[in-house]
This record gives sequence, structure tokens and C-alpha cells, in this order.
Amino acid sequence: MRVRGRIYDWQMPLERAALAAAAELAAPGESDRLLDVATGTGGLLRVLARRSPRPAEVVGIDSSASMLAVAAAKGLPVGWRLLPADARRLPFPDRRFEVVTACYLLHLLDREARTRTIAEMARVLRPTGRVVTVTVESRRPAARAALTRLPRRSGLRPLDPSHELRAAGLEPQRASFVRDGWPSLCVLAQRRPGQAPPA
Repeated sequence: MRVRGRIYDWQMPLERAALAAAAELAAPGESDRLLDVATGTGGLLRVLARRSPRPAEVVGIDSSASMLAVAAAKGLPVGWRLLPADARRLPFPDRRFEVVTACYLLHLLDREARTRTIAEMARVLRPTGRVVTVTVESRRPAARAALTRLPRRSGLRPLDPSHELRAAGLEPQRASFVRDGWPSLCVLAQRRPGQAPPA
């Protein structure tokens, strides 16, 4: 059951630098509730578990039982939860979390699924909350051209989600390109003042 998760976990060193950057952007406080969408084998959760202070509540969701099994085997702080769920239909009430993260997910989705996932992330975000995304992307022309030529099934097609975040009422505040490991783009976004969650 864990084969897919174990295979994925082998490449985690290539995500390490971007996950560390994402944790810095998210900067959860000890009273924050954090949702990690498509947590995979829990790479970001492991980074957050080493930080201080730790968020008050952390939930990682993924549609893959194999990924969640590996994440659970790695061990998480007491009270942190892993749940099976579809990112397009998050099983949480509106405005539930102060921080929502999605690392190495959005560039894997087609436009319709990506739009729905971002809308769901915005829906469960508190009005003063923040979203952090990590996607495969590079500002170096040669690296970006190489990524663009890869087959879509590789999962390494470049994506800057800023436009789609804005369409969901989430305004990008900071962006960080990471060159170590997979060339990656980390984006921090917040709901626009007065912007209601998507219907």
C-alpha cells in the first residue's frame, strides 16, 4: 500500500529548499490553525514540526492513502492530523484556518481542477489568513525552457499561480524563487481587504 508514497519520498531532498522557504513564508504562530493541502508524505509538516513556535493545530490532507501512510510512519507531533480528502472538495467549514498551504500540487492539475482547488483553499481561509503555494517554476530562461519541454506526465511543468490566486480574491504579497533541488516558486498570498470567500 505504501509503494507509491515510498517512491515519492525518495525525491524529497529535491523539495527540501523550497519547503523550507514555504515554511518561512507561512510563518505560523502558536495560535494558528494550518491546513496542508496535498500533504503527500508530509514533507512540509516535517519542516514545520522542527520550527518554534508550532501551530496550535495542523491538518494534512491527501487523496492518496499510500502518501498518507508514509507521512504517518514518519511521525508527527501529538494532535497533528492526517486525513484522506480531495483538494477540490475540502471537508472543512468556511474560514476555518489561518494558514493554508499547497506544495507541489497546483502545477499537476488541469486548469479546471486548479481553479476549484484554489477556490476551496480561499473558502476555508480566515479573512486575515494567508495562503502559501509551491510550484515548479524558474525565472532563468534556459531552465524554464527545459521544464516546458518535459512531458506533462512528468509533473514538472512550470506554473506561476499568481494570476489564478488573484482571481480567487487572494493577492500575492511575496514570491521567492528557489534554485536548489527542483526549480521552484513559493508564493505568499492574502485575501484582499473586504473580499468575501468564493461562493
